Amino acid sequence: MAVLRIGDFDILPGTDQKIDLPVAKLYTDSNVSLPVHIIRAKKPGPTIFISAAVHGDELNGIEIIRRLLKLKSFKLTRGTLIAVPMVNVYGVVNLSRYMPDRRDLNRSFPGSSKGSLAGRVAHIFLTQIVKHCDYGIDLHTGAIHRSNLPQIRADLSDPETKELALIFNAPVILNSNLVDGSLREAAVENNTKVLLYEAGEALRFDEFSIRLGIKGILNVLAHLNMVKKQLSKRKKIEPFIANSSSWLRANASGIVNHERHLGDQVKKGDLLAEIGSPYGEIINVVKAARAGIIIGKQNIPLVQEGEAMYHIAYFSEDDALIAGQIENVQGQVEADGQAIF
Repeated sequence: MAVLRIGDFDILPGTDQKIDLPVAKLYTDSNVSLPVHIIRAKKPGPTIFISAAVHGDELNGIEIIRRLLKLKSFKLTRGTLIAVPMVNVYGVVNLSRYMPDRRDLNRSFPGSSKGSLAGRVAHIFLTQIVKHCDYGIDLHTGAIHRSNLPQIRADLSDPETKELALIFNAPVILNSNLVDGSLREAAVENNTKVLLYEAGEALRFDEFSIRLGIKGILNVLAHLNMVKKQLSKRKKIEPFIANSSSWLRANASGIVNHERHLGDQVKKGDLLAEIGSPYGEIINVVKAARAGIIIGKQNIPLVQEGEAMYHIAYFSEDDALIAGQIENVQGQVEADGQAIF
């Protein structure tokens, strides 16, 4: 295996090294760096990055990486793992989704060494981290006041990416096209296969989402022969692939009484929420436009007309079966957690 050079650092095979990759300076002349943890096995193999907090208020991924690296049983047997728990350090410090220039880092790739602050961070992450990697797992949550059911988003037109998405074993896989300016798009152009894991809510830890994320990463690493495969007597629960999804929006402004929750199966015409006035009258109701599973939901009980309320995934399979599978996944993760975590 060759020496891996990231920034001004040389990382040798068989070493475990933490580095601070310089990004820029604050107004105070203080340096801000990208924290990177590189683990290299002695035996050659794939290189994979695991990243979190591209949006600075999405904290679940930070905890997933932290716990993964703390696992006593975690040992890399082949290849290289590059863990970046806080890509948007600025956003984490300020508990903000965005960069200080109010740009979305996940719409700023591939970036430029002479561009905006967001563009410069994107450029550094792409050229110093992603360019070395065969694979990547990017960890996200829902936005503030919105929760996501654990799900993998990936370009399923690529056979290997689809295989990895199934191996991760989240309850739902959403076939997601590449978005302009996103990390996934830039990585694919680098011939890096990337999974995006969405789970939980911004500024919150969700235990189920964290445990499932750790287990999913271990599944992928084992599939790539980078860690030893975990022996389990439990029957593997196959994820379901969503053909499409859409957000249902509020048809009035008011106070919300939610009738359905994440993971719920819904049929066309089912009541999802009532929107009422401060005086108790029901102004309008929100109903499902077609059958599916709720994979994203607004949590705040106040809504403006036109605001997104429910993200619903649509399947060709039996939705009732899918809802049952989601419950089975949660039970299995909780049971496995007693041994793994």
